[in-house]
Amino acid sequence: MEEKKYLKWYNKIGYGSGDIAGSGVYNFLAAFVMIYLTNTIGLNPGIIGTLMMLSKLCDGISDVFFGAMIDKTRSRLGRARPWMLFGFIGCAITMVLIYAIPTSWGQTAQYIYFFITYTLLNAVFYTANNVAYGTLTALITKNGNERVQMGSIRFMFSYGTSIVVQAVTIGAVEFFGGGAVGWRTVAIVYAIIGLISNTISAFSVKELSDEELDGEENTVDENGKVKYSLKDAAKMLLHNKYYIMICSVYILQQIYSAMINSGIYFMTYVLGDASLLGTFSVAINLPMILGLLITPFLVKKMNGMYKLNLSGYLLGTVSRGLVIVGAYLGSVPMMLVFSAIASIGMSPLQGDLTALIASASEYTYLTQNKRLDGTMFSCSSFGTKLGGGIGTAMSGWLLAAGGYVADAAVQSASCINMLHCMYLWIPMIINFVIMLILSRLKVEKANEELVAAKNA
Repeated sequence: MEEKKYLKWYNKIGYGSGDIAGSGVYNFLAAFVMIYLTNTIGLNPGIIGTLMMLSKLCDGISDVFFGAMIDKTRSRLGRARPWMLFGFIGCAITMVLIYAIPTSWGQTAQYIYFFITYTLLNAVFYTANNVAYGTLTALITKNGNERVQMGSIRFMFSYGTSIVVQAVTIGAVEFFGGGAVGWRTVAIVYAIIGLISNTISAFSVKELSDEELDGEENTVDENGKVKYSLKDAAKMLLHNKYYIMICSVYILQQIYSAMINSGIYFMTYVLGDASLLGTFSVAINLPMILGLLITPFLVKKMNGMYKLNLSGYLLGTVSRGLVIVGAYLGSVPMMLVFSAIASIGMSPLQGDLTALIASASEYTYLTQNKRLDGTMFSCSSFGTKLGGGIGTAMSGWLLAAGGYVADAAVQSASCINMLHCMYLWIPMIINFVIMLILSRLKVEKANEELVAAKNA
């Protein structure tokens, strides 16, 4: 039977454009905050990594909290859109503050300043915005194919933004005067662009009414108040094995991205040309975008996401192994080609990951008879921030362990070996682990069996 359609093409594109905001914040921090803090402000990468890791301890609580708050919200704009709109205002302000560390302060004060602003950005504002943005996937349509399309379009904007941010940021910093002033000005520009795209995205779609969302009668009382507590929601999440798997995938993906984003060090000190970062960014992100374009078609062709995601990550793992071969052979073209092929293999999961979360939310409804869409989508924000924090912290720790010296013309042999480990070996190993998780992520089949048993 043909599923009911809820969205026009402009709703899907409008929704997807919201990831210009989130991806802009994430990539600007993930790719450049470490080099800004070490080379411009003069802070120690090991200490920075530790502070980032400590900051992430706050995030584990805030993700589920904001997810539950979205589930409890009833407003003229809906449940998720108010949090999406107001959350990014805080994101924009704190991102600018991170890149505006007073250079006249002592280092202890600078570390404290960074920790506070970084924690506010991640644990509060980015969480509220990102959980709400992801939750919209389940609140504006019940059509599975539309959810996959939305995810694909969203990540096309995300990776397009990543290409632009990684390609132009260093040049933009120099254009605006370099040093602390240049970084602060670029942060302001990105914040303004993010505010515009986030607002357009929020108002380009409309949330479905409570009556249209199945299971609402078991989730809210006659006064519209949610029947379960935050503690109950957390328990239901932990009883959903697919939530745990998807959350683990998000964490690993973000550690992977953090290692790839350490490429600015690899390009500078191993390949000898920092401008290659932009070249590799195009080789990684453009094929990802092209893969996302055909993901909805492939999901429909293969009757689901499971086989497509698993075979894609097999290709991605093998290709990242060949990137390693190319690096040790000294062949930049070989590295570029297999980086691109790896991205194509990884693209289906990026495109349908939000649809997988919606399926995992459906699994909770089918087994617990409660709607937890907002709380369920907290895994995307939780995984993104925890994985990104761990990955960025690992970058700092590994650089310090390798003996990295800021602004040195040449690095030691131990540092060069560490850069090989960070940019080559860790990403390949992570892809292999994700592939193992995907082999067990059969949520679509589980839902079909539960529905069949319910209708029997």
